[in-house]
Amino acid sequence: MSPEKLGQHFLADETWQEQIAEAIGIDGGVWVEIGAGHVEMTARLAQRARKVFAIELDPRLAARLRKTMARHANVEVIESDVLAVDFGKLAGGGRFSVYGSLPYYITSPILHRLFEHAERIDAIHIVIQLEVAERIVAAPGRRDYGYLSVVSQWFGRPEIVFPIPPEAFRPPPKVDSALVSFHMPGERAKILLDDETAFLEFVKECFAQKRKTLRNNLRARLGTQAEDVLREAEISPGSRAEELTVGHLAGLFRVVRAKGI
Repeated sequence: MSPEKLGQHFLADETWQEQIAEAIGIDGGVWVEIGAGHVEMTARLAQRARKVFAIELDPRLAARLRKTMARHANVEVIESDVLAVDFGKLAGGGRFSVYGSLPYYITSPILHRLFEHAERIDAIHIVIQLEVAERIVAAPGRRDYGYLSVVSQWFGRPEIVFPIPPEAFRPPPKVDSALVSFHMPGERAKILLDDETAFLEFVKECFAQKRKTLRNNLRARLGTQAEDVLREAEISPGSRAEELTVGHLAGLFRVVRAKGI
């Protein structure tokens, strides 16, 4: 399968490679690299990290990685789909940081997979489509703010470090990219909830149809109690989910749980 079919755009520009290496602060520790590709960043990680797990799906690229990185005893190449990697066993159950240049079509599933292991992750640094990056860091009240914003900000504190132009890649993508850094933990460190998974499913319901009010999106769950529940949570019945902070959504979830709905 070709790189284009896999959604791969390799960061070929050495100046940008070094800028990213400096920005993500590789200073010892254990690192997981997603989509190691043509060793663009693997070598830089190997020089500065204690251990590198380089994940690559393409068998040809994985074989090339093993050959190229053979002299680096601290690099282990994992030929696998990142969504199938057992992060629970990786690094002997210890802590790690993540770097990856992610295929644009699978950014969200990869992030969700990483968030399952958020307690062990010090930071996540990813090169992704700029439009998706803007959704991840969006604040309440912005058009881009949605479920991906909330779940990202629940687990980490994401920021766009800098945009990256198409010409930095081979082949050049048709969109701009950006380096996004998540420093852990996010809002979950400040907000106590009894069921994190249920909360995130609830947030999905709130954003089910973004242009609809919360009252309408939650009608199937809350029925005739919708307005009363929203008022108890100190939220206007006419509000939309995109207007609420992560804290407000958590407060609404608590009210719903307390009522056993």
